[in-house]
Amino acid sequence: MIDNDTALEIARKRAEENGWRFTEPVNVVHRVGWFGGSKRFEITTNWGKKGGNARFEIDAATGKILSEGYIPR
Repeated sequence: MIDNDTALEIARKRAEENGWRFTEPVNVVHRVGWFGGSKRFEITTNWGKKGGNARFEIDAATGKILSEGYIPR
């Protein structure tokens, strides 16, 4: 299983590959699935502000990016 720091590095690398800004502050939430479901990290950049938000869901067991998106404004 990966930790918060590893999840952040995975997200930061993908944002760079996509040409997205990775702006502080960053919010990281570790979610645990119901009834033994998969655990995941939800990462949002530029937390609490409008625009410039990159969002990622990363599988905590494998480090695979499950979903990603970017709001430029």
